[in-house]
Amino acid sequence: MSAAKRKKLLAGNWKMNMRLAEIEPFFTAFAGGLDAGSRQHLDVLFAAPFTQIQATLAACRARGFAVAAQNVHFEASGAFTGEVSAVMLTDLGVRSTLIGHSERRQYFAETDETVAKKTVTAIKNAMTPVVCVGELLEERKSGKTFEVVGHQVEAVLTAVKNQGPLKDREAFYPGDLTDGLVIAYEPVWAIGTGLSATTEQAQEVHAFIRKVAGEILGTAFAGKLRILYGGSANPGNIAGLLAQPDIDGGLVGGASLKPGDFAAMCNTPSA
Repeated sequence: MSAAKRKKLLAGNWKMNMRLAEIEPFFTAFAGGLDAGSRQHLDVLFAAPFTQIQATLAACRARGFAVAAQNVHFEASGAFTGEVSAVMLTDLGVRSTLIGHSERRQYFAETDETVAKKTVTAIKNAMTPVVCVGELLEERKSGKTFEVVGHQVEAVLTAVKNQGPLKDREAFYPGDLTDGLVIAYEPVWAIGTGLSATTEQAQEVHAFIRKVAGEILGTAFAGKLRILYGGSANPGNIAGLLAQPDIDGGLVGGASLKPGDFAAMCNTPSA
């Protein structure tokens, strides 16, 4: 499938930000800044902190934006203090979740194994996982980008492939935000640093991810898989990134907290 037929997706990751009183004013300003035609070629998703999910859902439903959690546990219930399960999230109406963000891997000991287990759990609960992969600066400098990213992608997609009923599911691809799987390539050295991979660097890794996906789950799946770029994406570089054939959108951090900036990114013609 050509990039032109994969609908672009811009996902705002609010991280540990946004007070309740700020949510409705944010969406009023954000929606007001969107061009009339931008939604025809673009899906918009907001990953909100757990405590802000209900208010974010209320603000997004009428405006047609999707809402994701920032994390999910792989068990349905149990003695896991401080965790939230997929069924708890779907009870609220949440149909997507980030999984394996680099900050979760760095600060909370997420591993390729737990990321894979969470991905399978999300899919089994009809949630779209946005699975984050990416290399550290020292790994890029030492030429290990493809080794690291390849291993991360393989761990997730192999786990998906090995799940009984999911194994031969022809419809397993992101037809919209309530079905399938999304991968976000986020070079760790570019997150929150103001640095960003060049369009050529990002495209090279995205193409590699699509190749690996094809080898594991088939070319039909790989052609429909949406792969986002995350790592200091902003209004100044988003157009160049989205113009690349294998970059299908962005996982946006700091800029997604600024309604004017995020609206400008959504209005990008190449989006």
